[in-house]
Amino acid sequence: MNKVILMGRLTRDPEVRYGNSGSAIARFSIAVDRRFKRDGQPTADFFNCTAFGKTGEFVEKYLKKGTKVVLDGEVQNDNYTNKEGATVYGTQIIVNTIEFAESKNAQSGGGDFGGSAAPAPAGDPGDGFMQIPDGLDEELPFS
Repeated sequence: MNKVILMGRLTRDPEVRYGNSGSAIARFSIAVDRRFKRDGQPTADFFNCTAFGKTGEFVEKYLKKGTKVVLDGEVQNDNYTNKEGATVYGTQIIVNTIEFAESKNAQSGGGDFGGSAAPAPAGDPGDGFMQIPDGLDEELPFS
């Protein structure tokens, strides 16, 4: 089984190109903080990632440098032979799914909401429930 789940921040804006079939290919890298930090050792690891198709289009449209994401994918060898004939070893993450790991408000310094997609609407009583406007009850699929 080859599966990896990572949470980190994009280190640069994604580079996106489109293949012959018109499918998006998005390349980006993320920095993932290490769980245990030792003196003299790096505090983060950096992973090159590639997303294809609709996932690549999502990356192009919504992600930029500094965005915190969680992704799952597969580790793949990215080895090649350079001009001198030496083999260069590398790895990349082929992204299967990717999503935001924090709210837009948290990204801009407004505080972390634990990954909620949007801030609470104005007038929210703070009990976690949203007020339903009058007359909308008939349109709800349940009662």
